[in-house]
Amino acid sequence: MQIILISIVLSIIVGILGINRKFGFWGYLFASLLLTPVIGLLLVLASDSRKPPRKSESTAD
Repeated sequence: MQIILISIVLSIIVGILGINRKFGFWGYLFASLLLTPVIGLLLVLASDSRKPPRKSESTAD
């Protein structure tokens, strides 16, 4: 029972680390719950960060 609780807590931590990444909190949380928190952490470290939306260059009115 403790191993499952530790795995869930670690998966939540991985999700928090992935908030500003490509798949976001929920994507990394589910990936680390489905696989393992270690693999979820590797996914977070290997992913790109989110890019801010581009401003339109044709704003001259």
